[in-house]
Amino acid sequence: MARLPRFSIPGQPQHVIVRGNNREPIFYSDADYLFYLEKLQQACEKHNCDLHAYVLMTNHVHLMITPNTDNGISKAMQMIGRYYVQYFNHSYKRTGTLWEGRYKATLIDSEAYALSCYRYIELNPVRADMVSHPAEYPWSSYRCNALGKACDFIKPHLLYQQLGRNNVDRAKAYQALFEDRIPDKTLDEIREATNKAWVLGSDYFKEKIQAQLKRPVAPRKRGGDHSSADFKKKSNRV
Repeated sequence: MARLPRFSIPGQPQHVIVRGNNREPIFYSDADYLFYLEKLQQACEKHNCDLHAYVLMTNHVHLMITPNTDNGISKAMQMIGRYYVQYFNHSYKRTGTLWEGRYKATLIDSEAYALSCYRYIELNPVRADMVSHPAEYPWSSYRCNALGKACDFIKPHLLYQQLGRNNVDRAKAYQALFEDRIPDKTLDEIREATNKAWVLGSDYFKEKIQAQLKRPVAPRKRGGDHSSADFKKKSNRV
């Protein structure tokens, strides 16, 4: 059976995960991280994608990225993967695959989950007990988004821009978000949606995307589908 294409809508952010095969390391040295970031920047520029947040872990990568074309993320990830595998295999005198299958991605409801996804991504090293605070980890976008470090390839999402009137105010407001932990329910929702390639959002957002794409975007609710009539009522008010 042919695989369904990933959900992709220009202008709608996605949470993307790339893992090493068998959960093995994909980064060993600073040079590895720097090469990946270089190709990430080049791929986003070439394929018209806006990168909002990232973290490069030892054996996987998280990105929050908005495509501005239908296939922008797919083409960008193909480009990064191709270049990085060539670099990695040459550097470590190895052959064969590096990645654990296709990358995983979920479409994000910006209003409900954008800033939570920012934090989810940049807090990965803390949850992994690698550091005690995200500012201590050098291979994420936290220092760009929270501390004002220059990062030409980071494009602030609209919800981030609305945190303050200027860069200083936005950075301070963003730092304040990290004073509260992400609720377990939100963590579970982000993980499940990304790992199972469902849309991450409110029920109304999912219904809207499902109507637009004409395919299921979330597991069917037990007891039947009660969303259609409610969605039609809400749609008529827009």
